This record gives sequence, structure tokens and C-alpha cells, in this order.
Amino acid sequence: MAGQARPLSRMPVSIPDDMEDRTLPKATGVVKLPAHIAWSPPYTYDLGRTRSLRRVYARVMTEGLDEDARWFIDLDVLVEIWEELYLSPHVRQAWSRWLTQRGLVG
Repeated sequence: MAGQARPLSRMPVSIPDDMEDRTLPKATGVVKLPAHIAWSPPYTYDLGRTRSLRRVYARVMTEGLDEDARWFIDLDVLVEIWEELYLSPHVRQAWSRWLTQRGLVG
């Protein structure tokens, strides 16, 4: 198979079953992302700043595990900033399908 491109392997997109549970506690203020998400600087972000918030959401949605999504992603905020997020196509597709199935985005 010399000369043929090998498909890139991608981490599966993690969307927990209980993501819609609005009673789950959520991160606020200045946060430090875990090493498996923030493997290069910056490691800390201020969720009160829109640009930082968008970066945290994008990084968590791309690299995070279920527990990261539960802690860092607030669904109401996600819906508000959805169109402003820069996501890889496979990440946007997975989350878009999930959000659309629940009537949160159209």
C-alpha cells in the first residue's frame, strides 16, 4: 500500500447521556483545563471572557471526556455561542446532530 494516504484516526466525540441535566454543577470563573485537553498553553481560561469561553468549549468538545463535558459545557451557553464556535467538521457534526435531535438548534 505504498503511496496511499492512511486515514487520520480521530478521537470519538464525547457527549454524555446526562448532558441535558441542568442540575449538574458547572465550571465558572477562571478554570484550568486538565492535561488531556490542554496539552499546550494556555492552560487556564477566564470563562467570563467571551473569547476564552469559546476556546474552552471548543477544546472540551474536541478533546474532552464525558466528565469534562458535564463540568465545562453549559447547554444554554453552548446554544448561545454555537454559531461562533470554531470546531473540526467531525466535532461540529456530532454535536450538531445531538443538539438538533433535542430541538436546541435548528
